Amino acid sequence: MLQVIYLVFSEGYSAAAGAEATRTELTGEAIRLGRLLSELLPEPEVIGLLSLMLLQESRQAAGAASTGELIFLENQDRSLWNQEQIAEGVALVERALKSHSFGSYTLQAAIAAVHAEAESAAVTDWRQIVALYNRLAQIQPSPVVELNRAVAIAMRDGPRVGLAFIDAVLAHGELANYYLAHSARADMCRRLGRIAEARSSYEKALALTQH
Repeated sequence: MLQVIYLVFSEGYSAAAGAEATRTELTGEAIRLGRLLSELLPEPEVIGLLSLMLLQESRQAAGAASTGELIFLENQDRSLWNQEQIAEGVALVERALKSHSFGSYTLQAAIAAVHAEAESAAVTDWRQIVALYNRLAQIQPSPVVELNRAVAIAMRDGPRVGLAFIDAVLAHGELANYYLAHSARADMCRRLGRIAEARSSYEKALALTQH
């Protein structure tokens, strides 16, 4: 049930296809269902999922320009973030973490909380985020988790280190058709001034999207 609710939220937060990048009617419905489930079954992972959705949704107003272009997290105007949703999400994830019987949704919520509480991208506690991804990789290993962990490592240790981790993830083959993997590689190459490689990876990412 938690997986289905989060799939609905994820499709609203970042639509898989179509003209719209987000679908707020889906994120709103997923949060409504999350609240209902947390009232009926107030277990740590249910609370963790609700926290995760609230913290991610709190950035919705800052995630797109008036032209419809997406704005990356590090470039968002954080004054537009929904502080009520952040406060509720942080309180919920702290409650779930105190139970010591949480799972992957709570860990993802904890990562989102670190982002939400940072005053700017520059002061984000990437060491804590990497530590949380290390724990997440232990309890829910997946190529996508490893990719996200690689990006966090890049933000902590620099793009050259991050690129090596991303290339290792791509070498396994599971994310060969995942546009965000190629986009992440492109960003690392761009930061390193390797423009031809960045362009090639961006083109791969664009070819794999359905928006």
